[in-house]
Amino acid sequence: MEAEQPRLIEGDLAVDDRGSVAFVNEFDFSKVKRSYLITNHRAGFVRAWHAHRRETKYLTVTRGAAIVGAVQIDNWQSPSAHLDVHRYVLSAEKPAVLYIPAGYANGFMSLTDDATLMFFSTSSIAESRGDDVRYDARYWDIWTVIER
Repeated sequence: MEAEQPRLIEGDLAVDDRGSVAFVNEFDFSKVKRSYLITNHRAGFVRAWHAHRRETKYLTVTRGAAIVGAVQIDNWQSPSAHLDVHRYVLSAEKPAVLYIPAGYANGFMSLTDDATLMFFSTSSIAESRGDDVRYDARYWDIWTVIER
């Protein structure tokens, strides 16, 4: 059986003469136990890598834009620096929720000064504290913005 992988749950934006409604109707909140917002003080700031063996996370960008990464951990004490990292550019202008399964480390870099990310967790704060593993922010360095 193949392990679960991160996936983007896409939403949409409805606009009419009254304004707009952003939505991600396929996101199922039934397993969510808590949520929290993170905003960095400036664009280009990296918060990474935060992993959980049992906790699943979902995240969405509610303002601005960010690069988000997720990497499946192969060895919790000393993961390979050469693992494949799933990299996404998320923006509040294109509604979506990113699913990050248990067993993955995640991180993000603000692309805009106002970037705000909302996280949804399947673990309580007490459960999360007992399942928390951290790695250096540049261990998997996916944060370079490539000019095109």
